[in-house]
Amino acid sequence: MNRIDLDFYSKELKCSAWLYLPDGVEKPPVVVMAHGITAQKDFGLQQYAEYFAGKGMAVFVFDYRNFGGSEGEPRNLVNPWRHLEDWKAAISHVRKLDNVDGNRLALWGTSFSGGHVMVIAAKERGIRAVVAQVPFVDGISTTMNLPITYVIQGLIHGFRDLFNMIRGKAPHTVPAIAEPGTFAIMNSPDAILWYDAFIPKDTTWKNEVPARIGLMISAYRPIMYASKISCPVLIMYAKNDLLIPWKSVERAGAKIQNAEVIGLPVGHFEVYTGELFKQMIQRQADFLKRHLAT
Repeated sequence: MNRIDLDFYSKELKCSAWLYLPDGVEKPPVVVMAHGITAQKDFGLQQYAEYFAGKGMAVFVFDYRNFGGSEGEPRNLVNPWRHLEDWKAAISHVRKLDNVDGNRLALWGTSFSGGHVMVIAAKERGIRAVVAQVPFVDGISTTMNLPITYVIQGLIHGFRDLFNMIRGKAPHTVPAIAEPGTFAIMNSPDAILWYDAFIPKDTTWKNEVPARIGLMISAYRPIMYASKISCPVLIMYAKNDLLIPWKSVERAGAKIQNAEVIGLPVGHFEVYTGELFKQMIQRQADFLKRHLAT
């Protein structure tokens, strides 16, 4: 396979992307892919892109604005509605590329972006298939699943960041990841292990996120779009997920007309490594190839 560095624009800001092209395939179908809530494309998405490319599919992997190789300040700004704008811009760019078949296009998302791909599939025409891995589907269910002390801290940090923004000051940030007992976007033991495994040693990424996401998260509800999705969807979720209530994922899957919903007796971050990863990615590749066939 061959990987090409590309750029595209979303709301006049340059976004960084990789295009993986399989060898010996003319105008291959293409999978568009981006990462979860505080991550960027070099945090393990290569393993998915390389596998899918090895199965004859092109893969377009991108960073959201304000993340990774993309432009935008403040850095690591999590805003689901901005992310959706970036998804739309990425899809529009991919459909104009000469070396892939933009009419055979699928979406792949994980965790927070697992919810994004569901929203985009409901809104965009011509999406052939969607893979949503351990997807975030309902901000209300997720918030209600959290300790009340955590929710209150999130609101306090969020309002501090909002006041800083109004006054033109630097963002008030919170850690993206931290040890249990310390406030962060994710503070579970498995989150620490995942980031240690997948963050490149030479990364410029900083473990900080503008805290305003604490004011937005409960309002983001991809489940509200599930019934509007017409293309086939593969949902693979974790029944021991400490971040995303698995029952909300099942409810979202039940609303989709053509969905394969697979529950796994594992935690949120176990899907990215080991034998389970191998089994899941093979299942995902088979699903994508089947629905991207000419």
